[in-house]
Amino acid sequence: MGNPRKKPIIGIMGGIASGKSTVAAQFGKLGCAVISADAIAHDLLREEPVRDEIVRQFGRGILHPSGQIDRRRLAQMVFADVEKLCALNQVIHPRVLERTEELIAEYERSIHVQAIVLDMPLLVEVGWADRCDTLIFVRCDRAQRARRARQTGLLDEQEIKIREKFQISLDKKAELADNTIDNNSDFSTLVRQIQDIFSDIAKNR
Repeated sequence: MGNPRKKPIIGIMGGIASGKSTVAAQFGKLGCAVISADAIAHDLLREEPVRDEIVRQFGRGILHPSGQIDRRRLAQMVFADVEKLCALNQVIHPRVLERTEELIAEYERSIHVQAIVLDMPLLVEVGWADRCDTLIFVRCDRAQRARRARQTGLLDEQEIKIREKFQISLDKKAELADNTIDNNSDFSTLVRQIQDIFSDIAKNR
């Protein structure tokens, strides 16, 4: 499984609201370091140079009264226009990937880290699937994902469909996976699947 002297890198794939971050967090409880691309991107949006560049491209209408970028408003704008989405990605993605590489190097040196988990929604799209030793697909039915998204108050079903149009199909991601986790059942069932997969990864190091 890759270089045995290096810590395994586990990539998590799946649809929007499928539970990828929940799966990543459970790996974290098993001794893995979790790198969240969304968390990195959110931090970047608060950095003045990044904020100023995005405002320059998209206008001051995307700002919250606090002066910070309104992420919901920005998302509604870019997912309605492929050119605007590409422009945003050109600002954010290189910085996210650079920070991810820094964190991987940092966790490689830590004796407390068993493996490194990439919770990166566009893992395949940005070409990082090949960076992983193991790819895991989180399977979750569309209706279930829509229900969970509504419960969080972040997205509705139509918004999920719009965003997923800009991503590689879930069928393709499922084909790339080394393991599949079914997240249509209860939490304890999910945890058992994660524990089984992690046990296999640990044995094959």
